[in-house]
Order: sequence, then C-alpha cells, then structure tokens
Amino acid sequence: MSDQQSRPDAWLLDMDGVLMHEDVALPGATAFVDRLNERDRQFLVLTNNSMFTRRDLAARLSGAGLDVAEDQIWTSAVATARFLSSQVPNASAYVIGEAGLKAALHDVGYTLTDTDPDFVVLGESRTYSFQTITRAVRLLEDGARFVATNPDATGPSPEGPVPATGSVAALLTEAAGTEPYFVGKPNPIMIRSGLNQITAHSESTALVGDRMDTDVVAGIEAGLTTYLVLTGSTERDEVTQFAYRPHHVAASIESLVDEI
Repeated sequence: MSDQQSRPDAWLLDMDGVLMHEDVALPGATAFVDRLNERDRQFLVLTNNSMFTRRDLAARLSGAGLDVAEDQIWTSAVATARFLSSQVPNASAYVIGEAGLKAALHDVGYTLTDTDPDFVVLGESRTYSFQTITRAVRLLEDGARFVATNPDATGPSPEGPVPATGSVAALLTEAAGTEPYFVGKPNPIMIRSGLNQITAHSESTALVGDRMDTDVVAGIEAGLTTYLVLTGSTERDEVTQFAYRPHHVAASIESLVDEI
C-alpha cells in the first residue's frame, strides 16, 4: 500500500505465531508494535488462549520486548465473558478453565458455582480432570447451557501439541448430547467485540494472523482486510486448500512495518 490514505487506521494482531513463538518475539514484532505506538494507531493483540489474564499476557509480551498495555489485549476469555454478560447479565456459571476465564467472568458480575448454574463455560486448561468433566456432564444434562471459549482442538507446548478446549468440548458433547457455542475465533463475534473495545471500524481495520482456519476466516467474515503471515501454523502451499483467501500473504510481520 503506497497510498498513505489507504492504510489501516487500526490493527488486530494474533499473538502466538504472529508476534511471538513461545516466549520469544518473532522477527519484526518489536518494530511493528513500536511503529503502532509511535503513530498512535489503535490496536489489539488477540489470543484464543483463555488461560491467562490480560495482565499476565501484558507481562509476557513485555518480557519479550513488546510494548503492549493490558487494555490492548483481547482474549477469548474476555470475549466470552462480555458475550455472556450481554446475553444474560449477572448470571451464574460452572467454569472449567484457569484464572484468565474465571477473572473475566467475575469482572462482568457472574457468579461461579457448581450448583444449578445457568451456563457451563469451558476454556483452556493444563489440568483437565475427570471429576470436573463429569460434573459438567451432569449439569448439562440438567439444563445448563454450554458455552466454550474457542474450538481449537490442540494447543502448542514445548513438547508438542496438547489437547485443548475443542477436544474437551467434543468429549462433553458426546457425553451430554449438547453442542457448545464457541465465542473465540473463527467466530467473528470475537473480532467485532474487539473492534467495539477500541471503537474501530471494520472497513478501516486490518487483521494479521497465522492460521487460515481461525484468524483469516474470522477477519474476512467480520469485513476486515486480512494478512496471513507464514511464521505460525499455515504454510504457503496450504493457502490454496481453502475456499477463501487472505487479502495479503507475508513472510512475517517484519514485512508489514511499512504498511502502518
């Protein structure tokens, strides 16, 4: 984009695979975030991982040299809590997940309980237990509504992929016969709620992601300009396997610094 007028006013950036790999900043990530801050561009860092609070993630980003404030982070946990609060305010939930999801639900006035909750809310965890899953099955059978933060079947770890929210959601669906409503990517509701958070407009916002099946499709469905970077999940030769296309493909976020 050589025309400054056509450049995005706001940016949504996936975290893992775009800005970071594990706890290390990817090439160009620091320069990209610094340029956003220098030019006073609105932006949010997105993650489908619901385990951590936004404060935790801001500290992790800072440790990698990325200057991102707590309120510039948008997680599937926060999006899920905001969605539930907009649908049924001040309700109750049985939560399978970690501090990020529990804190987000507390922040919108939800009560966490294992007795007759309005919702079973499933998020990411590294300590899923048979006991909590069994309790969730019983509550779903008794009429609790089922919401999950994101459909990712696996998540990354230093040792390789580990089961994630989508896998446990499938288990609960098989056991209880209840399908969950997923709030996180690829549901564009996570993108739209993020845009509302920073009062940005879809037609002047760009999304940078590393996955065709979550990031890019969510951006397209929300009406954003989409950039796929090849530093994460999707390889260049995999792009043509999908029925949709990103607007732009870049080797890394380093290639996009001049687009700001």
